[in-house]
Amino acid sequence: MAVVPMKRLELFALRRDRKAILELLQRRGVVEVESTQASGEVFRQADTSQAQQELETQARLLEQAVELLDHTVPVKKGMLSFLAGRKPVTWEEYQRQGQEAPALLEQAREILRLGKQVTDSEAQAQRLEAQLETLKPWMALDLPLDAKGTGSTRVFLGSFPQALEEGALKAQLAQRLPQVSGMEAEVLSCQAQQTCVFLVCLRQDAAQVEEALRSMGFTYPAVTSPLPPAQQAKALEEEIRGARKEREDALGKIAGLAPKREELLLAADYISARAEKYQVLGELWQSPHTFCLAGYLPAEDAPGLVGELESRFTLLAEVAEPGPQEDPPVKLKNNFFTEPVEGVVEGYSLPSRHEVDPSAVMAFFYYVLFGMMLSDAAYGLLTVVGSAFALRKFPDMELKMRKTLRMFLFCGISTTVWGVLFGSYFGDAIPVIAQTFFHTEITVPALWFEPLDDPMRLLIFSFGVGVAHLFTGLGVQFYQLAKQKKYADALYDVVFWYLLVGGLIVVLLSTEIFQNIAELPFVVPGPVAAVAGVLAGIGAVGILFTAGRESRNPVKRFLKGLYGLYGVSSYLSDILSYSRLLALGLATSVISTVFNQLGAMLGGGVVGAIFFAVVFLIGHSMNMAINLLGAYVHTNRLQFVEFFGKFYEGGGRAYAPFAANTKHFQIKEEK
Repeated sequence: MAVVPMKRLELFALRRDRKAILELLQRRGVVEVESTQASGEVFRQADTSQAQQELETQARLLEQAVELLDHTVPVKKGMLSFLAGRKPVTWEEYQRQGQEAPALLEQAREILRLGKQVTDSEAQAQRLEAQLETLKPWMALDLPLDAKGTGSTRVFLGSFPQALEEGALKAQLAQRLPQVSGMEAEVLSCQAQQTCVFLVCLRQDAAQVEEALRSMGFTYPAVTSPLPPAQQAKALEEEIRGARKEREDALGKIAGLAPKREELLLAADYISARAEKYQVLGELWQSPHTFCLAGYLPAEDAPGLVGELESRFTLLAEVAEPGPQEDPPVKLKNNFFTEPVEGVVEGYSLPSRHEVDPSAVMAFFYYVLFGMMLSDAAYGLLTVVGSAFALRKFPDMELKMRKTLRMFLFCGISTTVWGVLFGSYFGDAIPVIAQTFFHTEITVPALWFEPLDDPMRLLIFSFGVGVAHLFTGLGVQFYQLAKQKKYADALYDVVFWYLLVGGLIVVLLSTEIFQNIAELPFVVPGPVAAVAGVLAGIGAVGILFTAGRESRNPVKRFLKGLYGLYGVSSYLSDILSYSRLLALGLATSVISTVFNQLGAMLGGGVVGAIFFAVVFLIGHSMNMAINLLGAYVHTNRLQFVEFFGKFYEGGGRAYAPFAANTKHFQIKEEK
C-alpha cells in the first residue's frame, strides 16, 4: 500500500531567471504547479494566452503536415505496432530539434501548400474532364459552339431532352413552321435522353424558329467555345495533362519530404511543451523583479530538486507538509507484483489523502479470482507467452500498456495453476484427441478435482474465497481507522461485523443440513458452534447500539441501529456474488468440451484431422477471447463492488506534474 508522500513547494526567485527555472522544472518533471493567490498591488499575472495560442497553432500545423505525409506516403506498420510505444530520444536531441523548429515550420507550410496544390490540381482535372465529357455529343460539329450565323443567316446549336431522329425533327419543324423556307436542320448526335442538333435559317425567320424550338424543349449548350468542339477537346486534353502533371509533381515533392516526418513530430512535441510552459508562466505571480511559484512534489524528489535549484539560482525554496485543508495530488508507487493493478485502481478512483493504496492487497486476490474464472492451463500458458513476448519485443512500450500486459502475465500464471488443479487443458482436448486419432485412453488427472464432476465443491470453495476477500477488505478498513486513531470506530464498524458475519458462518457450517449439502470433510464441534453463536450475538447487539451513534435522539439512534443490522443481508448478497467464480469457470470448461466434441465428429483420418484442426483453432480462439473478457470484467466487478465497498471511497486527484508531456516521443535522460 504505497501512496507516495507529497510535499508542498513554495519558490521565490528573481524574474530574470524565470525561463531557466521553468525549463529546469519541466525537464525534471516532478512538480505539479498550483495556481496561487498573491497581492495584486505588488504581484501580477502576465497574459500569455496569445503566445500560448500561437505555439499551439504551430504544433497543429506540424501535425497536419505529418498527417498529409502519412496519407500521401503511408508508413507500413505491423499488426502489433500499437504496442511499440513512442520512440525514445535524449534531452539533448530534443533541445537540438527545438532549435530547428523555425526551419521545420517552413517545411511544414511547404508540405501543406503542396497538399493544397495536389487537391486543387485534382479538382481542376476533374472539372476539365467534365467539360470534355459535355463536348463529346458535339464532336461532329465543325463550327464553334458559340457560332451565331452570318449577316443573313442565324445558326441554332442546342439539344432536345429526348431521342429524336433527323427525319422526325424536320417533320415537326415543317409542321410548326409551314411559312418558313430556306431552313436546314442536322442531328449531330442522338442518345436516349438527349439529341444535339445544328439548325440554320434566314435571319428574318430567326424569331419564329426560336419560338418553335423552345416549344419543343430546345436548350442551348451548357458550354460555349470560340473553337470547334474537336479543337476545344484537344485543348482541354492538354490542360488535363498539365493538371495531372502538376499533381504528380506536387506528390513527388511531398514524397521527397517524407524523411522529415520524425523531425516534424519532434518539433511538434517541442513546441507543445513550450506552449505548456507559457501556460504555467501565465499562472505565476510576478513583480517587476521577482516571481513566486507553488506546487506539490513527491517527498523523495524534494531534496534533490531544491538542492539543484539553490545551486544554480538565487532563490528561496521552502518545502513543507501540505496543510490539513489542502488537496495534494496522489501518486502510487508499488512493487513489481502489485504495480500492474494500479490501472484498475485508477479506473475506479485514486485513494483520497487519508486512505491507503489498495493495490497491494487487491493484487493477490485479483490474480486468484481471474485465474479461477478462466481456469484452463492451456489458455493460461497462451496468455503468459503472449504477454511475455510483447513485453520483451517492445521495450519502449508505454507504461500503462506495460502495466496492463504485466497484469495479464500474472493472471495467466494464476490461470495456468488453476487449470492444472482442475485438470483442464483446452478443456478435455487431450483425451478427445487420444481417443479420436490414436484410439487410446490418455488422461491428465486434476491435481485437486474436476469442477464438472463436483460443482458443489467448487461453489462452496468460491464462497470461501469470497468470505476471505470481504474480510480482507474489512481488515483494511480496520487498519485505516486505527491509523487515524479512530479506535472506537474500528471496533464499531469492523470488529462487530467480524463477530456477526464470522459467527453466523461458523453456525451455518455446524448445521446438519449444510453438512449434507456441502459434504464438508470436517465437522464443526458443538461447543465451537455455541461460542460462534454467542460472538454473533455480541456483534449484532454491538451493531444495533452503535450503527446510529451520530444521532442524539435515542429513538432515531435505535432505528438506525436496526437499519445497520439489516446490512447483514448485503453481506449475504456479496458472498453469493462469488458464485460467478463457479459460473465462469464452468463456462470455460463446458464450451471447450463442446468444441472438442464437435471437432471429433468426423472421426480420425485426414479429413477428420483437418476438420478437427479448423474447429479447434476457431472454437478455442473464440472461447479464450470471450472468457478472457468475461474474467476481466467480472474480476473488476468483484473488486469495485464487493471488495472496495468494505473500505474504499476514493476521490483522490491524479498527480500531473509540469513536464515535457510529449505526444510522439519519449524523452529519456542519459545516465
